[in-house]
Amino acid sequence: MLDAETKRRIDTARDILVGKVPDPKSQVEQITIALIYKFMDDMDAVSEELGGTRRFFAGEFARFGWPKLMRSGLGGHEMLNVYAEAIDRMPENPGIPPLFRDIFNNAYLPYRDPETLRAFLKVIDEFTYDHSERLGDAFEYLLSVLGSQGDAGQFRTPRHIIDFIVAVIDPKKNESILDPACGTAGFLISSYKHIVEANTDDDGNSTLTPDEREKLTANFKGYDISPDMVRLSLVNMYLHGFQDPHIFEYDTLTSEDRWNEYADVILANPPFMSPKGGIRPHNRFSVKSKRSEVLFVDYMAEHLTPSGRAGIIVPEGIIFQSQNAHKQLRKMLVEEYLIAVASLPAGVFNPYSGVKTSILILDKALAKRTDSIAFFKVENDGFDLGAQRRTIDQNDLLRTQQAVKEYMGNVGNMDGPVCRAGHGTGRQDGQDKGEPPPAADQSILEQLIQQGTALIAKKDKIAENGEYNLSGERYREYRTNDTKYAWVNLGEIILGKPTYGSGARKVTYDNKVRYVRITDITDDGELRSNDSVSPSLIEPDLFLKPGDLLIARSGSVGRTYMHGNQQGNYQYAGYLIRFRIDPTKAVPEFVYHVTKSETWREWIDSNSKTGTLTNINARQYSSFSFPLPPLDVQREIVEEIEGYQRVINGARAVIENYRPHIPIDPDWPMVHVGSLANIVRGSSPRPKSDPRYYGGPIPRLMVADITRDGMYATPRLDSLTIEGAVKSRPMKKGDVVVTVSGNPGLPTILATDACIHDGFVGLRNLKCDVVLPTFLYYCLLAQHDLHGTQSVGAVFKNLTTHQIRDFRIPLPNCETQQAIVAEIDAEQAAVAANRELLTRFEKKIQAAIGRVWGETKKNAQ
Repeated sequence: MLDAETKRRIDTARDILVGKVPDPKSQVEQITIALIYKFMDDMDAVSEELGGTRRFFAGEFARFGWPKLMRSGLGGHEMLNVYAEAIDRMPENPGIPPLFRDIFNNAYLPYRDPETLRAFLKVIDEFTYDHSERLGDAFEYLLSVLGSQGDAGQFRTPRHIIDFIVAVIDPKKNESILDPACGTAGFLISSYKHIVEANTDDDGNSTLTPDEREKLTANFKGYDISPDMVRLSLVNMYLHGFQDPHIFEYDTLTSEDRWNEYADVILANPPFMSPKGGIRPHNRFSVKSKRSEVLFVDYMAEHLTPSGRAGIIVPEGIIFQSQNAHKQLRKMLVEEYLIAVASLPAGVFNPYSGVKTSILILDKALAKRTDSIAFFKVENDGFDLGAQRRTIDQNDLLRTQQAVKEYMGNVGNMDGPVCRAGHGTGRQDGQDKGEPPPAADQSILEQLIQQGTALIAKKDKIAENGEYNLSGERYREYRTNDTKYAWVNLGEIILGKPTYGSGARKVTYDNKVRYVRITDITDDGELRSNDSVSPSLIEPDLFLKPGDLLIARSGSVGRTYMHGNQQGNYQYAGYLIRFRIDPTKAVPEFVYHVTKSETWREWIDSNSKTGTLTNINARQYSSFSFPLPPLDVQREIVEEIEGYQRVINGARAVIENYRPHIPIDPDWPMVHVGSLANIVRGSSPRPKSDPRYYGGPIPRLMVADITRDGMYATPRLDSLTIEGAVKSRPMKKGDVVVTVSGNPGLPTILATDACIHDGFVGLRNLKCDVVLPTFLYYCLLAQHDLHGTQSVGAVFKNLTTHQIRDFRIPLPNCETQQAIVAEIDAEQAAVAANRELLTRFEKKIQAAIGRVWGETKKNAQ
C-alpha cells in the first residue's frame, strides 16, 4: 500500500524535474529509470550482506554503482557525466538480465543541469527498497498522479485484497496460473508465495523438489497492454525468483494470438473503464460488448480449463447494470461459472478511487454441481475508508475467506449442512452486534448467515426476472409471523404525490428562504447550519411544513430529515424528495423513526443499485412497506423514543464536550518532557516482509492500536520474532509512548512489554519519583486535545523526537499529581458511563420500532 513518504518523495522528484522536463510522460520515464537504477544497487548490497557478490554493478560497470555516484566530493558536472553514461551504457551491461537491459534501452538524460540532477538523485537516494513491491507502489503512484490510471481504469490492487482472493481460489503447484491484466504482477507473485507456503513443512523447509520448483515458475503467465507495466512486472517477477518470467505485452481484448491458451487458475483486477468509443474486440467473445470490464470477465470465464477457478475484482456495473451485454454476461456466469460473490466496502481503492467493487468467485466444475450461489458482504477490510487508509481493528476478510472455502467445500462434497438445506437464514429480528456471539457449534458460514453478512440464493430466483442481478441483498426476503398491525406502503399515507426539489445558486444565504441540501442533513437527521447557497428560484410550493419528510434520492441515498416548527421559509434541493405525511393516517414523527430503523437501511441497501449511480426514485420509495399501528399507538411509541433520544442527546453532549483539564498553579514549574525521560524513536526491522523478523512472540505496538479514549494500549495487530525485536525498539510495561505520525501527539501507556513502530517515540527511563506516568499521560492528552488539530495536525504533519522533547508540562509534587489523576479518572469513568448509556438507549430506540414488526425473520430463499 502506498505510504505517505513514498508519495512525498515522488511528488518532490517531479517538482524538481518539472523545470527541465515539462512533459509528464518524460518525468515518469526519468523517475522510473532512476528508481530501478537505485533498486539494482540495493539488490547488490543485499547480496554482499549475505556473503555473495555484486552482479548488477560489477567489472567495468562497478564504477557506476550508486555509492560511487553519490559519494561526497564528487563534482556536479562529474556526477552528471557518470549518470548520463551509466544509463546510456546499461543495455550493454552483461551482469544484468535481458529484461533489465530492455528497461534501459533508449534511455537518456534529457537535460544537462548538474544542480537539478544532484537534487533529483538526492530524493531518489531516500528510497530504500526492502521488497520489490515498494517499486510497484512508487511506479503506480507516478501513473496515478498523471491521471493515466484513471483514464485506463487501472487501479492499484491493495495487497491484502490480492492475498484474500488468492487464499480463496487456492492455486496448486501443478496448476497453470494466468493474470490477463497483470499490472505489476501482484496476483502472480501472491499466488507463487501461497503455493510455496503450502509446500513448506513445519520446520520451514520446502517440500518442493527442484524439478517441481522449475515447473512451478513456468506455470505463471501474465499479459498487459502497457509496456511500462510489462517491464515492471518482469522486474518484479525476476526478483521473486523467476529467472524467465512469462509476461507479455499483449492486448487481451483485441488480439486473437493467445485465444486458444487456457489456465487452471485466473486471477485479475481488470481495467474498469473503456476508452472513448469503446473497445473494438474480435468476434470470438460470447458476449458482444464494447465495455472493457464486460469483455475481461467474459475472457476469463471462457479461458478456464474444465476444472478451472477464477477470482475477479469487478466494478458494481457488472453486478447490476441493465444493459443487454451486462445481463447476458451475468446469465452466462450464473448458469455456467459463478459460485460466490463477495461485496467489498467502497473505498478499498482509495486514494486512487472510491469506486465500489465486488469479487466474483468462479469455479467451472463446482458451478455445475449446485443450484445456488453464495453472497458475502465484507463490511471492514482492516483499514478505514478514508484517503489515508489507516489500519483499524475491524477486519472481516479472514472469516469471509473461511466461509467461502466452507461453502465451496460443501458444494464439492454435496453433503454439507447448507447444501442439504438449500438456503441459509438471515439475522433474527432484534439481533445486533451488541448481542452474544452465535453458538460455538455453528460453522463460520452459518454464523455469517445468521449475522446477515452472508446468504445463499437459488439460481432460479436470481434468473426470475431476467436481470440476473448479483446484488445479494435483493434475494434476502422478509417473512413476518406475528405482527398484529396492517401493512401499508409509504405512498398510501401521504398527501398528494412526492415532490422533487429544485436547484440552487452560489450566493450568500439571504435570510429569506433557507435552502436545504443533502449535505446539510446529518446521519442523525439533524439540520446543519447553512449560509452558502440559496434557491435559484423561490418556489412557495416547495416550502416545507412541519412534519414534512425529506428523503435523499442519490448521494447519501436513504438519508432522511423531518421538518419541525422552525421559523422562516425552507426550500429543498433537487436530489431530495418531499413526502408530506397525512396526519389522519400516520404520525409524521413515527414514520420518520421508521426511516431510522435497521429494516429501512437494509431495504435501501437492496434497492439502491439501479444503474451506474446509486439512486432511488419517488416511485420506489413509495413502495416501501411497513406495519402501521393505530394513531394512539404510534404516538405512544414516538413519546417513548423521544424520551430515549433526550437521554442520548445529553450523553452525547457529555462525550463530545469533555476534555481532561489540569488546573495549573502558577507556582508549579513548567518542565520539558525531555528532562523527565530519554526520548527514543520507534523502528521497524527491514525488510518488512522478512519472516525472520515478523510474526514471532514479541508484540509490537502500531498506531492503530491506540484508541482515542484509552490510557493503556495493548498491541493486537503486529508482532516480531526475537531477532526482529533486536532490530526494533523494545519498551517496558508502563512506559509512556507518543505518536509522531497518523494522529501525532496522542499519548498512551504500554499495558505490556512491547516494541514500538516507527510511528511512535517512547519515553524511556521515566523519572517516576518526579512524575507519575498517568499524570504525564493526562498532561500530554490535554495538550493533544487543545492543540492537536490546529498545531500538531496542521503545522506538523509528523512530529519529531526533538519536538516531543521540547513539550512542556506543569509539574507539581507527586501527592498533588496523584490527586489530579484520581479526579480525572473519576471524570473518565463518568464519560465511559455516558458512552454505555448512549449505546443502550440507541438499542432501545431500535427495539421500540422493532416491536411494530413483531417476530420478523429474514430468509434467503
